[in-house]
Amino acid sequence: MAVAVRGGRSGSASASGLRNFFSFRIFVSAMFTLLFLATLSVLFSHPSTYHNHQSSVIQTTGNAYVHRSFLALSSDPLKTRLDLIHKQASDHIVLVNAYGSYARKLKLVISKQLRLFDNLAHNFSDLVSKPSYQSSLFESNGPVDEDVLRQFEKEVKDKVKNARLMVAETKESYDNQLKIQKLKDTIFAVNELLTKAKKNGAFASSIAAKSTPKSLHCLAMRLMEERIAHPEKYRDDEPKAEFEDASLYHYAIFSDNVIAVSVVVNSVVKNADEPWKHVFHVVTDRMNLAAMKVWFKMRPVEGGAHVEMKCVEDYTFLNSSYVPVLRQLESVNLQKFYFENRAENATKDVNNMKFRNPKYVSMLNHLRFYLPEMYPQLHRILFLDDDVVVQKDLTALWRIDMDGKVNGAVETCFGSFHRYSQYLNFSHPLIKEKFNPRACAWAYGMNIFDLDAWRREKSTEQYHYWQNLNEDRTLWKLGTLPPGLITFYSTTKSLDKSWHVSGLGYNPSISMDEINNAAVIHFNGNMKPWLDIAMNQFKHLWTKYVDNEMEFVQVCNFGL
Repeated sequence: MAVAVRGGRSGSASASGLRNFFSFRIFVSAMFTLLFLATLSVLFSHPSTYHNHQSSVIQTTGNAYVHRSFLALSSDPLKTRLDLIHKQASDHIVLVNAYGSYARKLKLVISKQLRLFDNLAHNFSDLVSKPSYQSSLFESNGPVDEDVLRQFEKEVKDKVKNARLMVAETKESYDNQLKIQKLKDTIFAVNELLTKAKKNGAFASSIAAKSTPKSLHCLAMRLMEERIAHPEKYRDDEPKAEFEDASLYHYAIFSDNVIAVSVVVNSVVKNADEPWKHVFHVVTDRMNLAAMKVWFKMRPVEGGAHVEMKCVEDYTFLNSSYVPVLRQLESVNLQKFYFENRAENATKDVNNMKFRNPKYVSMLNHLRFYLPEMYPQLHRILFLDDDVVVQKDLTALWRIDMDGKVNGAVETCFGSFHRYSQYLNFSHPLIKEKFNPRACAWAYGMNIFDLDAWRREKSTEQYHYWQNLNEDRTLWKLGTLPPGLITFYSTTKSLDKSWHVSGLGYNPSISMDEINNAAVIHFNGNMKPWLDIAMNQFKHLWTKYVDNEMEFVQVCNFGL
């Protein structure tokens, strides 16, 4: 009984499974049938779609391509081949146009390639729209003519080959052009940074050059303290007869820098054959006169040389009624230009800042134009800047035949550099009329002056004439070299270059052979030897003449 029941249940379960299986098969068959019918209805509902939408513009969308492919399968096998050729032509038109557009974007100077790309793109379009191909291949509802298709395929492949060759040739050129452009952009950016860094460096150097170092300020203060603490030691001496003895060797040094003047005097004396015959006329401003006197009282010059100390104010003839620079300094505009701290005067233009330096209108700087009146008893005098070092005996300068000239100086021109055109404004008609722009400039710093010839040529009057004309700074910017070049234009005798080598304050490439052979070396430029920014390769040439045994030099920590 139990067995019969189990058997009956098993039989009914098997029958149910078979029914489900056959039902699923019927369902799947029905779905495939419906899908097939739907596909046929889509394919044959608009049989002329392909031909109705055919135009001179090549279709490149995915739907159009699939549609044409189905049509080709349903009608003519050659249409598949035509469709592939058609798509290949379309793709290469896009490629050629892309390269042409990229070439224009790069602004290449290869107009021939641009024309070739444009022509190739037009050739592809013209080929597809050719009447013979349009009528036989694209507009015909009948079967495709295989001969015409082969001809069309051949022409398309030829143009595709040309396009690929051109792309291969120009791709490397465009890649290189892009790299060149990127490199140019990088170089430009680096150059901008370099220019900015140079300007900032020159600006900082200019500030450092104009500032008074703490050690130099300390030295002046210590010397003044000594003068105040022991006034009896530093009473003024009576003028010596040697100060006006024309048979001796006289030097003029105008400076407010105590340590610099001491180095100039020491270097002259240490290299002189007969130091007791040398007389130094040192002129400073009133503020530094006492410090100068204390220094040379505490550290007398070796070898019996003579030092006369004076300040500008001791020369009473130097007043605004006689001296053009002093009169011009009374001008409100000139005072604003140099001394007012105004926003319009603030600048990082190093050249403009250089010309705004008040030292250019300092009377100490212009004393060199009044030597005959300052020393009426003398016949010759050697002018030395305070940033020079003397390395040889200079007495031969007093024996040079000046040929009636006033100024003996070393010329500095070479090539187109250091010509008159660099110092004077030759756009001004007066300058253009009187001077040759190619005339060779010379250096201040070591100049032997024949004072008798100076008086005869009336050189000071010449200087006054031109300085008065330049009140508005239209003939030259500022400084003493341009008016010196004008004043002594035809009265300068050129000396041998070994007498004076300049540039040690800005030019690191001066050879040591040239320096060692020079009688006088000149630290002109911003990098003065007593500053921290001095060039180390030249600094020792100056420091060896510093009096390191002087107690105040040690106390003020000159760091030499």
